[in-house]
Amino acid sequence: MAVTLVTSFASSSSRFHFRSFSSSPSSLSSCFVRFQFPSRLRLAFAVTPLYSSSRAMAHTISHATLGLTQANSVDHPKISFSGKEIDVTEWKGDILAVGVTEKDMAKDVNSKFENPILKKLDAHLGGLLADVSSEEDFSGKPGQSTVLRLPGLGSKRVGLIGLGKSASTPSAFQSLGEAVAAAAKASQASSVAVVLASSESVSNESKLCSASAIASGTVLGLFEDSRYKSESKKPSLKSVDIIGFGSGPELEKKLKYAEHVSYGVIFGKELVNSPANVLTPAVLAEEALNLASMYSDVMTANILNEEQCKELKMGSYLAVAAASANPPHFIHLIYKPSSGPVKTKLALVGKGLTFDSGGYNIKTGPGCLIELMKFDMGGSAAVLGAAKAIGQIKPPGVEVHFIVAACENMISGTGMRPGDVLTASNGKTIEVNNTDAEGRLTLADALVYACNQGVDKVVDLATLTGACIIALGTSMAGIYTPSDKLAKEVIAASERSGEKLWRMPMEESYWEMMKSGVADMVNTGGRAGGSITAALFLKQFVSEDVEWMHIDMAGPVWNEKKKAATGFGVATLVEWVQNHSSS
Repeated sequence: MAVTLVTSFASSSSRFHFRSFSSSPSSLSSCFVRFQFPSRLRLAFAVTPLYSSSRAMAHTISHATLGLTQANSVDHPKISFSGKEIDVTEWKGDILAVGVTEKDMAKDVNSKFENPILKKLDAHLGGLLADVSSEEDFSGKPGQSTVLRLPGLGSKRVGLIGLGKSASTPSAFQSLGEAVAAAAKASQASSVAVVLASSESVSNESKLCSASAIASGTVLGLFEDSRYKSESKKPSLKSVDIIGFGSGPELEKKLKYAEHVSYGVIFGKELVNSPANVLTPAVLAEEALNLASMYSDVMTANILNEEQCKELKMGSYLAVAAASANPPHFIHLIYKPSSGPVKTKLALVGKGLTFDSGGYNIKTGPGCLIELMKFDMGGSAAVLGAAKAIGQIKPPGVEVHFIVAACENMISGTGMRPGDVLTASNGKTIEVNNTDAEGRLTLADALVYACNQGVDKVVDLATLTGACIIALGTSMAGIYTPSDKLAKEVIAASERSGEKLWRMPMEESYWEMMKSGVADMVNTGGRAGGSITAALFLKQFVSEDVEWMHIDMAGPVWNEKKKAATGFGVATLVEWVQNHSSS
């Protein structure tokens, strides 16, 4: 026998996996022993037989630290947000950031501002603000900003941030917050105030949401994922005062809600950004366990191993995982409020492919994006990011199940082949005509499992098809559901979160493309209407009495310009769950 010691780094909660063999492969036994460590060290011991015929050999070595890489520990800065109603000229701090529209920048015949707030500020600055804005050709267009160090005010600097023609949507105010964060980082400011030049343009009804969006944008704009860089800078911003949007307990509660959601988005970003040699299915499961431990008053975790998934007859999911040296981990987190009755049960299901090679239909050629296939678990990142936020917010009256069938789609002698027939946990059979259409195979068993939890509604999220990117581009996700009611609910939540969704048709006649000669269905119907046939495939695994929506987020999961994850989906999911709570 050969004995192999493999070290790997994950979170503080660690799992040893021992496999022992006798002279016969049939007598394989397996056990798990759990240990707690103060550090981020995880050790995996594997005892490997010298023979090579056994299927079990593929799972004897963990590659969680391939390349000796581990994430640096990073503490996210905590920012204190508050709403204030004060004279902007009396505010004292590092940067007074003024959001201005193009109309606000209008000047009279003497080149003086007509806007009352800008006029008042400029009077304290001896006209320098108007002069500098003209010299720098600042007109208030979106994306424009200028920060000036001018004497005459309590603030050390005054910043003008362009809002374009107007600012009325959550995404516009989130962009304002992001610009404020950029200005704070550039000048190493620790205190900032945000005010609109025309605050009367924001209705009283929308002030809470607008202030919340500014706070969210500031937190997200300040975030930089430096865990895998040898050097990093720590932001110095500590406090943000939002002026002119009201004050008091209701606003403070809304700002705190925005913080919780934003840190859930950041958690989702970090999961997607983590490379596949670090974030394996086992490590993703450990992150879920950490959430359950962190919010143990309202959250529990159940992680199913491969044998338990076999007992549940998850043939579709396990076939995808079969080729990888990293075993599958089926994640089930449950949120239950600590008190009060539960009126609604929801399930959030996320695709959890920590890496997708394509299998035997390997991803090749320009545009295949194989180098970015760490983001193929973006759906699970959205689900776990939402779990983090919900664990913090603790909405009453609603129970939420967070479900991820985590695995890798790799290539080996134990992997599924084109032409194989799989049997899902609801008994339906699938002919595999493309091993790169694997996400829907994992979601099939995950959806069956979700419906078996007795939930009323299920939303699944997946980086499922390139076809959806072709249809909608990279800034919005496609949604697919037979339920008009559910579509309205989720779209309303997305409008409040600022994330973009577009409802796509569930064209039943396209199901003809998904029929197989030897099984109940094939797993892909070709290029035409590819995102629609994928949704029709998933529908086969949802109970008729459960409202269901599929969100194809292949486009907006990744920001190519920033070369980083977006955290897409978290904010909308949290908003949707919150709307079902009794608060």
